[in-house]
Amino acid sequence: MTTHEQQEIGRQEAGLFFSRNLLEWYHRQKRDLPWRRHRNPYYIWISEIMLQQTRVDTVIPYFNRFIERFPTVESLADAPEEDVLKCWEGLGYYSRARNLQHAARQVKELYGGQVPDDRDAVFGLKGVGPYTAGAILSIAFNRPEPAVDGNVMRVLSRFFLLEDDIAKGPTRVKMERLAAALIPEGEASHFNQALMELGALVCTPKSPRCLTCPVMEHCAARLAGCETSLPVKTKAKPPRPEERLTALIAGRGEHAGRVLIRQRPASGLLARMWELPHWLAPPAEGGAPGAQLPEAAALDRLRRSLRQAGIFARPEEHWMAAEHTFSHIVWTLQVYRCREEDAPALPLAAEARAAYAAAEQAGGAESAAGAAPAGLFAYGGGPSGSTQAQIEPFEDGGASPEDAGAIRWINRGDMENYAFPNVFLKLLNAYFDELDNEK
Repeated sequence: MTTHEQQEIGRQEAGLFFSRNLLEWYHRQKRDLPWRRHRNPYYIWISEIMLQQTRVDTVIPYFNRFIERFPTVESLADAPEEDVLKCWEGLGYYSRARNLQHAARQVKELYGGQVPDDRDAVFGLKGVGPYTAGAILSIAFNRPEPAVDGNVMRVLSRFFLLEDDIAKGPTRVKMERLAAALIPEGEASHFNQALMELGALVCTPKSPRCLTCPVMEHCAARLAGCETSLPVKTKAKPPRPEERLTALIAGRGEHAGRVLIRQRPASGLLARMWELPHWLAPPAEGGAPGAQLPEAAALDRLRRSLRQAGIFARPEEHWMAAEHTFSHIVWTLQVYRCREEDAPALPLAAEARAAYAAAEQAGGAESAAGAAPAGLFAYGGGPSGSTQAQIEPFEDGGASPEDAGAIRWINRGDMENYAFPNVFLKLLNAYFDELDNEK
């Protein structure tokens, strides 16, 4: 027998040992998770989308609320998007929710509201990639499809001592083939869940719990003493820092006790969600990217940004800083208290607009904004009213897409009607807590 043949037999024996022991461990130790109490493919699909880049403990209450609010594919497909986003609020990565609803509409229209068990059909759903498709097909329908995510690649890299870079596409394909070959006949549902469970609870990224691992006896990385150095993964480019000037505008008069919010554009980052108005700060002189502007410069820049967005408010003082992290950007929000000011009567005289046009022609949009007659920019709308800010050109000659949404005046009770990114949810709650404490 050649050395290669001996190695191949050894790999096959290791694979059989891995699959058998892993399944036995899973049946003894598996967690009681709400989506495991059903073989409902819709529930499994929801859970897998929520679990992308999110911890199980975080997902559980969201999952329970979501299926209570949208118990069927049809109920999700027919719901207003605002309701779906509100139910997702705080979970992050909101494109997942939009894609999920889009896919639910596909299932309703193409498959009569029943999640398909056909591989090509599942892959054709919006937001469903190889891992999610494999998870749905294997867990819900017991199809022998691999479901390879970061946890699974880590487990396989260590057990089989694979030093391929898991950030590369060919490595994922290799891992999928290996995982598929390990699935025992008729055990796809339990095996894939067991593999995920091992990666989540035992074979963790740091300080793996090798002594409690059901497959430690034949783990090649442990035997070689290199389990903590695997898997190999190219480091991602760090997210770009951005400092953003944020306006917390306290209302007065008919808006007393309320705060002004605006809606983001219909596409792009955090599409159609609600937020406090904010703008990218210019670089601080001599500072690194994302460095905080001196307060006087920040107040002046925020004042001009508010005016150009048609919002009548005066920035007064720095209130707090907050951070919001995306995969490619880190926002540092410098939040300034602002006081609502009266909007001048409209319509404006024709001479006022002519004066603005002349100033813009002579000195550009920023110069024109600074010299604009009071009342050139205006907004309306009461506590429950809707309005579109009248936006004039910004420095680049066009209106910023960040300024394109409607605005509202809201109190704490109104927050139930709007979906906010988590950072703005926290800021608004902190402000309303302050108001309550002052009473």
